Amino acid sequence: MNRCMAFAIRNLKELLRDPLSYIFCLGFPLIMLVVMSVVNSSIPEEAGMTIFRIDNLGPGIAVFGLSFVMLFTCLSVSKDRSGSFLVRLYASPMRSADFILGYLLPVFILAVAQSLITMLCALIVGLVTDIKLDILGALAVVPALVPLGIFFISTGLLFGTLFSEKASPGLCSIIISLSAFLGGVWFDVEGIDGVLADICNVLPFYHGTKAARAALALDFSGDFWISIAISAAYALVMTVLSILIFKKKMRADLS
Repeated sequence: MNRCMAFAIRNLKELLRDPLSYIFCLGFPLIMLVVMSVVNSSIPEEAGMTIFRIDNLGPGIAVFGLSFVMLFTCLSVSKDRSGSFLVRLYASPMRSADFILGYLLPVFILAVAQSLITMLCALIVGLVTDIKLDILGALAVVPALVPLGIFFISTGLLFGTLFSEKASPGLCSIIISLSAFLGGVWFDVEGIDGVLADICNVLPFYHGTKAARAALALDFSGDFWISIAISAAYALVMTVLSILIFKKKMRADLS
């Protein structure tokens, strides 16, 4: 356990040293929150468009922000692999579980902090725009996003293990774009029909957004738990897959 914590602390320090961590994981989501709130203020009430209201936008931006945590997980693993840092560590007494937890714990802390800061900012924007949000609801969004956060982190671990430092960020950017588009962040999925709506309801992104919005409203009805269950199922599958692939790569590097 000491080896795992030492490795996790090292990775956390690496994240905190990188200014891009603050720009993409904290700065960019907050900027989007403010900009889209300004956009919402310019939309006439007669249009009946509520997707950019802070009670809908805040949880959506929190989901969008989590996708960048995937990118930094991916970069952290792929950089260590490309520089042979991991190969040298394989000769140490550390086990595969120490490596995996050492990568996952720092970014999980970052994901929780990011969600919390985003929702606190949403509370402030709500006060400015006369749309008061429930403080307990804003706090409830953070645990509601844990399954989706684990899914993104595990996806980052998988991409970082399988692909190079140059290729993996490009693949992550595809998932980031999909999470924003298919997660119902920028449009109302419930207002559309057809194949696009079916795709949104199959993937975890929209269910993460639905769960976060329901948590903000303190609505823990059946739909909330269905969305949590779907997000958790994706997180479980991706976590198991990433761990198995990481262990396989580790054995291949040692042989």
